[in-house]
This record gives sequence, structure tokens and C-alpha cells, in this order.
Amino acid sequence: MSNMDDWFRDPSPRSSGPAGQGYGGGAPTEHLSGGAGGGSAWPEQPPVRTAGTAGTPGRGRSRQVQGGGFSAGRAYQGGGARRWLRPRRILGIVALLVVLVLIFSGVMYFYLNSKLTRANVLVDYASRPVAGAGQNWLITGSDSRQGLTPKEERELATGRGIGGHRSDTIMVLHIPSNGLPAVLVSIPRDSYVDIPGFGMNKINAAFDFGGPKLLAKTVQNATGLEINHYMGIGFGGLVNVVNAVGGVRMCIPSNLNDPASGLHLKKGCQNLDGAQALGFVRSRHLFATQDLQREQDQRVFIKALLTKMTSPGSLINPFTSFPAAFGAAGALTVDKGTQLYQLIRVAFALRHPETTTVPIGSEPLLAVGDVVIWNHAQATELFDAMKNDTPVPKSLLTGSRLSAAS
Repeated sequence: MSNMDDWFRDPSPRSSGPAGQGYGGGAPTEHLSGGAGGGSAWPEQPPVRTAGTAGTPGRGRSRQVQGGGFSAGRAYQGGGARRWLRPRRILGIVALLVVLVLIFSGVMYFYLNSKLTRANVLVDYASRPVAGAGQNWLITGSDSRQGLTPKEERELATGRGIGGHRSDTIMVLHIPSNGLPAVLVSIPRDSYVDIPGFGMNKINAAFDFGGPKLLAKTVQNATGLEINHYMGIGFGGLVNVVNAVGGVRMCIPSNLNDPASGLHLKKGCQNLDGAQALGFVRSRHLFATQDLQREQDQRVFIKALLTKMTSPGSLINPFTSFPAAFGAAGALTVDKGTQLYQLIRVAFALRHPETTTVPIGSEPLLAVGDVVIWNHAQATELFDAMKNDTPVPKSLLTGSRLSAAS
């Protein structure tokens, strides 16, 4: 028998061959066995780990779980985590989250849509202008004190005991259907126009005589544009919306102190709260052009407000988007055909519109009480471009800029 055979038959792991000799009678194997002079022909193996030893119950199993290469214990420990990381499970979790977000968004949409105050503003009548291209919105800001307490009226310097409702802000927003920029046109509140049933008067008197319905009819007759939608907001509503979004940042070119509107602002960039914003869009006595400058300030402010409300930072922040949405929905009055998604479209259109004021004559007509007379040739050119979805001539776009007080 060879040494190999002897080793195979020997039950002792340390008795293969002469002492001090390794496998096959060759060189000593002390470096393999770990002991001098009495080594085995095969390298010494680690002790067999058992389920437990006397006096240390479970010790062997504990080591098996910790160090076993393919042991059941190790597979058990890692299997749970691996199961959670399986692609199908991850996709299922993501799909569930998407479904929950969609359900929540749908519920919020219908709730906010129901919070809008709707009124029968737009009605057909015999001489109503025919429909043109795109959509036309009548946007008004009235001096209504509705919802304000006497204390708030004092704090906001809105005046007390003032009857009726006048429209401090009248704008027409045209949203083209062919991808051209939106056009936002201010109509001076002192514009001298024909008010159906009341004759010639300042256009803001139409709101006092017959509310938004008569104002819409007056604007349509004066511009030749069919108004498709209406949106209005009062003093209290504007304050609430601005406060809901955390204020609006404006850069004021000079100090503004107007006791008539309760406005006291320092020169420079600052965040306006609701009360300051209301004073800013109402102030006109500080400027040489008075109401004409106020209209530009109003357009600048509306753009700043809606740019903030529709910015990614505001939309993804629930602490900003939810209060803003609730504040706006509860403050607006719209026509019966307007839905929330259409207001969202308006908000995005007002981020970057072309802006102007209805072209007027060289000077107001002082003989009838500081009214404003339109330049009818230029006004017709402006409104025809809007009606036909063609670019408004650059000469008719005055833009919007803040000016220093005079």
C-alpha cells in the first residue's frame, strides 16, 4: 500500500506517516499542522461547530448564524430585506402612492371648485359682440367692504359708511388660441363711455348701477369684444389671498406715504403683507398721472402675486399651496360657466403677459369731471387685434413699470 492508502485508512487525522513527515513521506509538515514534531499529513481543520456545547446552550448555533457561509440562519436574516427590495414590490408601493396622490388631488379639486362664488354675470343681449378667437376675461377689483369688520376698515383705511360698489380695477385679459402671448389691458376707471340704460358716465359707475352684469355689458359694448369669463375680487379678498401666500415681494422705487390708502412703504425691495398690498394697488394721489400709474402698479402686482402662487416652490410646498388655494377660491366671484381649471390657466397666462392701457387722448376731458376719453382709432386697432388673435402693434403696448412718487 502506498502512503496515500495508509492515510486514507487511518482514522486518526494525525497518524499518517512517520513523526515529523508530511504527506507521502516528504518534507516535514510542521508548518501545516501547527505543532512541532507531531503534525498530520493534512492541514489542521477548524473544529466542527455543533448545535451547542455543555454549559453554553445554543452557542454553536449562534456562531452558525453569524458566520455560516450558506447557512439557513444567514439566509433568514437577509431574506426579509431582499424581499422588500424586489422590483415588483417597489413598483407596487410607487403605484399605490401615485393612486393616493391622484385621489387626494381629485378630492381637493372638486372641493375648491365648489368654494368659488358664482354669479349670473354674462348674459346674451341683442347687440352683444360676436365671438372672436381665443378667450376674453373681465377681471375686476371692487371697493366692496363686504366681510370686513369696522376695525378692519379702520386698519385698512378703506373708509366707513360708504354705500354702493365701484370697480377700482377693470382689466381685460385676452388668451389667444394660437400660442401668442396673453394680453392684459387696463381700462381706466374714469373712462367716459355709454352705460346701457344710464347714458354717458365713468365706466366704474356701471358697477355701482348694476353690479358686474352691467359692467360686463358696458365693457363689451365699448371694446367690441365678447367677454367669455368674469373674475372679481373685493378688498377683503385681496388681503386674505396675499396673506395666504405669505406676502408678495415688490421693489419700491421711492418712499410711499399715502394717508388716503393707508400706505406707508420705504424705498427698496420688501415683502408686502395683505394690508400693505391693498394700500399699494389703491394708491394714486402720489403720482403725477394718478390713476394711469396706479393701473401699471396693479398689473405689476398681479404678475408678482400669480408668479409666486404658480412657482414650483409654492406648488410643491403644501404649507404655501394649500392656504393660497383655499384663500383664492373663497375670495373670488366668477361667472356661472367658470371652473377651477380655467382659473389655473389664467394664473399661468398672467405670469408673462403683454400689458398696456387703453389708448387715451392727450388730456382728460376736464369739462365733465376729470373723465378719460379714449383715442378711438387706436383703441379700435388694439381690440381688433385681440379679437382676431393677431399680434398687438408694439406702438400700442405701453408695458408696466413702477414709478417714483412725484
